[in-house]
Amino acid sequence: MPNTKLRLAKRAEQISPFHVMDILAQAKQLEAQGRQIIHLEVGEPDFSTPQPIIDAGVAALHAGKTHYTPALGLPELRQAIADWYLQTYQVAIPVNRIIITPGASGGLLLLMGALLESGGNILLADPGYPCNRHFARFVEGRAKMIAVSESNGYQLTAADIERHWDEHTDMALLASPSNPTGSILSRLQLSTLSAAIQEKQGVLAVDEIYHGLTYDDVDMTTALAVDPHAFVLNSFSKYFGMTGWRLGWLVVPEAYTSVMDKLAQNLFLAAPTVSQYAALAAFETSTLAILEQRRCVFEQRRNTLLSALQSLGFDIKATPQGAFYIYADCQHFLNEQVPDSMALSQYWLNEAGVAVTPGDDFGVHGAQHHIRFAYTQDETKLLEAVARIAQLY
Repeated sequence: MPNTKLRLAKRAEQISPFHVMDILAQAKQLEAQGRQIIHLEVGEPDFSTPQPIIDAGVAALHAGKTHYTPALGLPELRQAIADWYLQTYQVAIPVNRIIITPGASGGLLLLMGALLESGGNILLADPGYPCNRHFARFVEGRAKMIAVSESNGYQLTAADIERHWDEHTDMALLASPSNPTGSILSRLQLSTLSAAIQEKQGVLAVDEIYHGLTYDDVDMTTALAVDPHAFVLNSFSKYFGMTGWRLGWLVVPEAYTSVMDKLAQNLFLAAPTVSQYAALAAFETSTLAILEQRRCVFEQRRNTLLSALQSLGFDIKATPQGAFYIYADCQHFLNEQVPDSMALSQYWLNEAGVAVTPGDDFGVHGAQHHIRFAYTQDETKLLEAVARIAQLY
């Protein structure tokens, strides 16, 4: 008989599941049984991709544009992104610094593969996007999770850099706007953090995939405006509404272009060709008008859900200024039968048909008594979700 024992590398065993995807799968199973589930778990806008982008993708297919692009991406798209930085942030980025990737995840893989040594540390905020620490483990690095709270805006500070950086630390990865808290780093904060990391001769990387989705007239600054040597991740998934197209980009210092080219060639050859041609339409005036309308809708949804959750008893310590999440303290709803956020998310899914993400997905600091709500559904569904939860108490 052949040996049927499952053989796994330690890195695979040590990467935790992405709980939100497990919850989504459970929700889909319940829907298949006839249940009506309100999805507030996955960070995916309910809007379809803007029509000009769809039309550009269809036109590319009809034109036979289905072959590989260069590993660094379609030259026209790289130029369009450079133009976007100049138009939006008044920052001039040479085209050869822009790398097109299969989603921001492809950019993370390049980033950590190129910069994080085996056994090297990367500093991350806790709570924060879970896949960041999992990517670090995948390249044999180590994620050093640093507790953040509303007192420091749910972001790392220069004091954190000073306190936690050691001889094994290679880089720090920030996020603005952040997932799951929707917090934003100001220009001054970015500048201060950049200076602290430069003093350590380390690398600053910033996840900016929710840029464009900001509220309350926040003045959004790219890290590239204060640190031309920063590595910046972005994506067409969130603001541009292209989740399933799997397309992102990475901005790197010029000296790193060739190594990124080499890694991209080996890891994924190139980002999806049709997606790249479609994304050329993302920066058209007609598309940007659609996206601005949607941003306003998200801001209204945030206001509606924030008020409803607070009325129900959730403790929301900081109003999110970006992205489309509310990170809420749920201790008011915990008891002996439902002792933590993981159990609470299961309870709400099964009993109320409301899918949310437990804090466990985002780290360990306060995770057991926090829930993330994604306001990616219309206001009617948001209010119905809160009403369903209320009926349980």
